[in-house]
Amino acid sequence: MGRNLQNAERLRPVDLARGHGLSTQAIRNYEESGILPAAGRTPHGYRTYTSLHAGALRAFLALVPGHGHRTATSIMRAVNQGAVDEAFRLIDVGHAQLLDDRRTLQAVESALRDLVPATVPEPGVGTEPAAVSGPGGTFIGPLAAKLGIRPATLRKWERAGLVHPHRDPLTGYRVYDEADVRDARLAHQLRRGGYPLEQIAPLITQVRAAGGLKPLEAALRDWHGRLSARGRAMLTGAAELEAYLRKRG
Repeated sequence: MGRNLQNAERLRPVDLARGHGLSTQAIRNYEESGILPAAGRTPHGYRTYTSLHAGALRAFLALVPGHGHRTATSIMRAVNQGAVDEAFRLIDVGHAQLLDDRRTLQAVESALRDLVPATVPEPGVGTEPAAVSGPGGTFIGPLAAKLGIRPATLRKWERAGLVHPHRDPLTGYRVYDEADVRDARLAHQLRRGGYPLEQIAPLITQVRAAGGLKPLEAALRDWHGRLSARGRAMLTGAAELEAYLRKRG
């Protein structure tokens, strides 16, 4: 490989930088951080690069959209240090994270599809009064029974911020309005999917801020789009990395 590098066309930092809209300082920084192999030097001490460095730069810039700057840096550093298996491991981690994100999105969509307008329980169900203080409201016992969970679970969800029942002014009992019932059903679906409360809480907050499930459709479409773009970026990055690996020999 050394003989090939010596015979290869010499490139200046500006030659590498110009084709990617970068500064020459960025090229030097990439070399110092291990993203690029060490540059050669002229008798006067100026850096010289080759097509190998150009390939490394293309691979790095292609890896960033799919894996992020930090991971892409670690991948290139591992390759340039000869630890190719470590680079592959980092890539595998990125794909596993993408798969996990896809599964999370599917679970959220499934939970949203399963939500239907809640109905007020029949009088006399549960240990607390079935009377409600407002339209669409219900008490903790009937709601817990409808979901197939214990009232203590609803109280735990309340402490975690998933539901926000108000208190009946006459009895002091918790009253869950239509939004609370919706949030409780959504939390129940996600808990059945194995998601912890700390991951569910932000979604519930988003649903509540949006005023319902309908406004979340745009957010879910955007989520799909971002995951698809990330997957395509990973494919592009893998192709450029493979080209760089072949060039390294």
